[in-house]
Amino acid sequence: MARKAFETFEAVSAVVPREGGYYAAIATKAIGGSGAPRFHKLLEEQTFTTAREADDAAALELVKLKGVSEDGDLVW
Repeated sequence: MARKAFETFEAVSAVVPREGGYYAAIATKAIGGSGAPRFHKLLEEQTFTTAREADDAAALELVKLKGVSEDGDLVW
C-alpha cells in the first residue's frame, strides 16, 4: 500500500474486488476526519488476478495524483 498526503486529504493505493479478480483503486479520506474512505476505481478496463497486482498498479497511478478536491475527488 502506497500513501500520499495532501493539505486536507490523504490518498492510499487500494483494491476493489470484482468477479474474476480485482480493480486497482485509490482510497481518499479527510485527514483527521471520521467515516469510511471513498474508493475511486482506476484502470477499469483491466482486471488484475491478484490483489497484489492491483495494488501495485494503483501505487503507480498514485504517483501521478496531483491532489484531492474539497469533495474528495481525485485531481490529476
